[in-house]
Amino acid sequence: MGVPNERVPVDSDSDETREWLESLEAVVREAGCERGQFLLKQLEQHARALGITAQVHPYSAYRNTLSIERQGPYPGDLAVEERITAIIRWNALAMVVRANQAYGELGGHIASYASAAEIFEVGFNHFFRARDEQHGGDLVFFQPHSAPGVYARAFLEGRLSEEQLANYRQEVGGNGLSSYPHPWLMPDFWQFPTGSMGIGPISAIYQARYMRYLEHRHLADTAERHVWGVFGDGEMDEPESIAGLTLAAREKLDNLTFIVNCNLQRLDGPVRGNGQVIQELEALFTGAGWNVIKVIWGSDWDPLFARDTHNALLQRFAQTVDGQYQTLGSKDGAYNLLHFFQQDPEIQALVSHMSDAEIDALKRGGHDLRKLYAAFAAAKAHKGQPTVILAKTKKGYGMGGAGESRMTSHQAKKLDIDALKAFRDRFALPLSDDDVAQLRFYRPAEDSQEMRYLRERRSALGGYLPARNKGSEHIAIPAMADYARFAFEADGKEMSTTMAVVRMLGGLLKDKELGPRIVPIVADEARTFGMANLFRQIGIYSPLGQLYEPEDAGSMLYYREARDGQLLEEGITEAGAISSWVAAATSYSAHGKPMLAFYIYYSMFGFQRVADLIWAAADQRARGFLLGATAGRTTLGGEGLQHQDGSSHVVAATVPNCRAYDPAFAGELAVIVDHGMRQMMERDVDEFYYITVMNENYAQPSLPSGVEAQVIRGMYRYAQTEADAPRGSVRLLGSGTILREVIAASEMLATDWQVASEVWSVTSFSELAREAREVERHNRLNPAEPEQVSHLCASLAGDAPVIVASDYVRAWPQLIASYVDARFIALGTDGFGRSDTRAALRDFFEVDRQQIVLAALDGLVRDGRLPRQVLAEAVERYGLGGDRPAPWTR
Repeated sequence: MGVPNERVPVDSDSDETREWLESLEAVVREAGCERGQFLLKQLEQHARALGITAQVHPYSAYRNTLSIERQGPYPGDLAVEERITAIIRWNALAMVVRANQAYGELGGHIASYASAAEIFEVGFNHFFRARDEQHGGDLVFFQPHSAPGVYARAFLEGRLSEEQLANYRQEVGGNGLSSYPHPWLMPDFWQFPTGSMGIGPISAIYQARYMRYLEHRHLADTAERHVWGVFGDGEMDEPESIAGLTLAAREKLDNLTFIVNCNLQRLDGPVRGNGQVIQELEALFTGAGWNVIKVIWGSDWDPLFARDTHNALLQRFAQTVDGQYQTLGSKDGAYNLLHFFQQDPEIQALVSHMSDAEIDALKRGGHDLRKLYAAFAAAKAHKGQPTVILAKTKKGYGMGGAGESRMTSHQAKKLDIDALKAFRDRFALPLSDDDVAQLRFYRPAEDSQEMRYLRERRSALGGYLPARNKGSEHIAIPAMADYARFAFEADGKEMSTTMAVVRMLGGLLKDKELGPRIVPIVADEARTFGMANLFRQIGIYSPLGQLYEPEDAGSMLYYREARDGQLLEEGITEAGAISSWVAAATSYSAHGKPMLAFYIYYSMFGFQRVADLIWAAADQRARGFLLGATAGRTTLGGEGLQHQDGSSHVVAATVPNCRAYDPAFAGELAVIVDHGMRQMMERDVDEFYYITVMNENYAQPSLPSGVEAQVIRGMYRYAQTEADAPRGSVRLLGSGTILREVIAASEMLATDWQVASEVWSVTSFSELAREAREVERHNRLNPAEPEQVSHLCASLAGDAPVIVASDYVRAWPQLIASYVDARFIALGTDGFGRSDTRAALRDFFEVDRQQIVLAALDGLVRDGRLPRQVLAEAVERYGLGGDRPAPWTR
């Protein structure tokens, strides 16, 4: 887009063209811009009817969207703000360079903030509202690589100490600063994590949407609050960055503004070396339905545009690709004069009065406070659409030959003394040569004009940002008997655990205090999960209500959309649905309104598909439930390889504040849900729960009395099977639906082989491993104290073999293997899934009752308690055969 050699149409009648243009100018002059835009839209519609719009570009000329007339006066003190910006720039640079001089391995980024400093300062001084008694506060998503600049500003504000800046990226000692925005590491400072790339944009969209959800459901007044997101142009290549653009436009989220820092540079090279990324992004956002404001050229360019009556500059800009812009940006005024302005006589005439130094001083729009303020103000005032500001900047602005618009600027972490002095001189910083050499941080006197101004501006905007609120409101959880008695007193009734959790959810929604705070979320499988009754009970959220009569309007479970609907039906976008869940799961902090989010989905499309967003949720201290439905590799029989989940629990086990469970029975499920709700809503514990539930119906036993605490800790003894004249004994452990195979295997061992057994229901191998790991560490570090014993070790004391089976890969149950003294044999569903019946799949993956019996006998044989011939007898009796290939090879 906007590339050289693009064919320019020939003007066959210049007089007629001039008359059309003059007519449009006259209309705008006499009737205003709105009338001019109306006429253009009418012409466009008529042109489409005539079939002559094929060559119309989806982007505008390579110039600022807002004219000087629409710019308005600047409300602040430009000189003071420029000095403050320069000071922050220096401190950010000094922080990174000092860290890398001391420890070259620490890394850090100078160039990103250098390019975005003015963007941030316009926001901090004029737009980013903090939370106070009158205002709920704006939400700001900060470009992650610009974190040093945010720290440097907080240092001036007195919120961070010089010691903390000196400990940038040195956190282990307890007084350092995290590399990027991480609420887990700095829980009072950062509100949102924005790295990995792409997480920030999609999260910002769903936070803006969630604020509307709160308002439309009359839970919070969010009308005056705004979501701002500062992101990079290279970041827009991430699928997550653009995944929610049409949602934002469709729901008219005019409470949302993106500022894309278009410094044209990725880590290795230009974002679009042979194109123009700003034009490409304009086309993308315009097509998605956003309001687009381009801030490309600074105020020094305005006189040149005013004299350029033939648009020679615009034609030249359109022919210049970003790779060339970067080369020009890295060179001085003399080079730019020779290689850009003097390439066209008409353009050369426009700058004939300018010196090389004046050419060198021409700014890109993203470094001009006036232009940026006008864009921010226009974005905030715009109604009916989200807005994106495309601000053209220079990567490493101010770093000169050490990094300004250089291919290597992203990696620049050290500057020599000459480069540092040049930086000081360029921004007129009051630093001595020794200050520069020692990289001393600079903080003006408390009563200086800069410090007074900085404090006054933030005071006018409600206080300092970023800042994270920890929340304080508690919501009472109803007694388990009020919504889950059917589950823990099941008494053999048949149901699936998916059916059970949906029924519990329906009961919780009826609770007067907790019910309105529940946020049920699905992608597009509510009917699959038996949730269709919620369509009518609580409605599906839509800011437009329901503008049509649904096809199933006459049914009891008709599809009801409502402006105050409670269910979030997100469509086929797992990334969007999890982002919606994160917004609700962090509502206690971001909005001071604790909510209880339940996101139910095909378990295969959770941790496997959006693990990065789940990790960001953990970083953000999310509180809520992820319900992996149709879970397990053999339970979702007919769907096949891509739908059968056998690994999500392994990934979940790596997330420190994720509590993952795989309950077999509805009673266990009820205990886990009750415990999780109380932890998160009553005790303010920063953790979230991943629970896998199945779509397989089977008889549900009542929950044994007194096992609730053991269910939460990870396992309890479900049954004990005696044998006549026992030849040995084993411990059989099972989780989820495979526990039923374990129970059957226990009976077969007693009947067929005279082997006694204990059956243990394992609700969470990861919780067992977590506690055992903590106990092991405690005992190692405290040898003088009495040894602690984990629940796992206390439950499985002794040397009888332990046989474990689950519907997941062996790696999950093997988390506990090193803590068990007895022989440990794990069965699992390693390999690719495939379509078939449940029985056939369990036979294929060797997790059925016959294989569990064989594994138990093998354990006894290996311990010398049974002769090896028993294995051959079992293989023959059950028709297992020893020659079929392992399931993970097929």
